[in-house]
Amino acid sequence: MDFKPLVALLAIVNPLAIVPFFIHYTRGFNAEQRRRTIVTASFSAFVVIAACAVLGLQILDFFSISLASFQVGGGMLLLLSAMNMLNAMPAEAKVQSHDLEDGAAKAAMGDSIAVVPLTIPLLTGPATMSTVVIYAEKAETALQVATLVGYGVVVGLATAVCFSLAEPIARILGKTGINVMTRLMGLILAALAIEVMASGLHKLFPVLGHPL
Repeated sequence: MDFKPLVALLAIVNPLAIVPFFIHYTRGFNAEQRRRTIVTASFSAFVVIAACAVLGLQILDFFSISLASFQVGGGMLLLLSAMNMLNAMPAEAKVQSHDLEDGAAKAAMGDSIAVVPLTIPLLTGPATMSTVVIYAEKAETALQVATLVGYGVVVGLATAVCFSLAEPIARILGKTGINVMTRLMGLILAALAIEVMASGLHKLFPVLGHPL
């Protein structure tokens, strides 16, 4: 069984790095509101990954985009995400202060912040989607596609665990610990991004695979 897709997804989603944002957005929530936010965000992350695994290739066909081009573009996006993570930023987005205020305002008005911005774009943004589609193309059987969907379940569970333990994690790791973990995941993601880009470039330009 190939665990590379799971490693890549966990590195990109990196729910541990989103814990500080979860704490901020749910500030003032009671226990039930926080629990519902965790469940919704975790399930939404799974749905995004599962949808990309099952329908991602059909979407590419609809827009007449070759997988090789998508691999190169997706690899570049993964590399940019990795660079953000190496700077201890979330993999999918850099949240500005006014975005945080907007999120707090939405929560105060009763709108759910579990889907936006926690799930999209913080947890499962373009980098996550492109990664799932790239690995979905490599799936040769329905079982392999189901396995990829299953990895979405693992990501959702990891998200639920990290968010459920948000307060203890923040206290134990502190800001420095979370930054170190984010940089480590960023380094792993950078290596995977280069591999994805190399595969796409080889398909677009077969001559690159020939020895000089």
